[in-house]
Amino acid sequence: MDDHLLLAFGLTALAGLCTGIGSALAFFTKATNKTFLSGALGFSGGVMIYVSLVEILPKACEAAGRDLGMVGGRWAGVGAFFGGMILMAMIDRFVPDEGNPHEAHAIEEMDDKASNSRLMRMGLVTALAIGIHNFPEGFATFMSALTDPVLGVSIAVAIALHNIPEGIAVSVPVYFATGSRKKAFWMSFLSGVSEPIGALLGYVLLRSFISDLVFGLTFGAVAGVMVFISLDELLPTAREYSQGHVSVYGLISGMGLMALSLLLFL
Repeated sequence: MDDHLLLAFGLTALAGLCTGIGSALAFFTKATNKTFLSGALGFSGGVMIYVSLVEILPKACEAAGRDLGMVGGRWAGVGAFFGGMILMAMIDRFVPDEGNPHEAHAIEEMDDKASNSRLMRMGLVTALAIGIHNFPEGFATFMSALTDPVLGVSIAVAIALHNIPEGIAVSVPVYFATGSRKKAFWMSFLSGVSEPIGALLGYVLLRSFISDLVFGLTFGAVAGVMVFISLDELLPTAREYSQGHVSVYGLISGMGLMALSLLLFL
């Protein structure tokens, strides 16, 4: 269990801190590779939707069913699934529109002329918004990895890919407002720290109450969180970056690879 805990936390931390990769890309490339970002975000969405509906939600219903019976377990798992979606919708509701973390940003925006104060405020609000969103994302990654390390690796990769454009979203306005690559990088990097923090807080709060029912409800909510993130953040942003059908090809590729990996480890 201790090894699983370390692995789960390590994967969550690595996924969250990939916002720093997005920040680095903004500083060391002259233009956004929109094809890569569109395909990567579509791929992440495909992985998360497929694994949530095919693997995580059934496991949640099965676990809850050991306490509540088959029918009760299904009701509990599905209820938790939609509860996770409602949680993410509530978080979105209280995040300011200008800090919306699923609005596409490009490296070329560094050349846009705007007031320093407005850009700095945009960067700070975006960092805060991403930090808030990353709490449940971190918990989802952590719980998945704690339960099934192979599954956890797949979800961590998907979350990591989706954190790259989030890093760009924070670093672009902060860099242009301050002229400091260092400040922009650390602001972007710190916005991803909330993922491992969310993982730790969730685990500390739930570990004393862990049971088949609690596990089922938690895992159901994790599936809901990931589907909501995919539909509300990943796929719309992928379409904004998309040229042609790249985002859809990425989505199908993510689903296919996830399906293959699950079949290979049956």
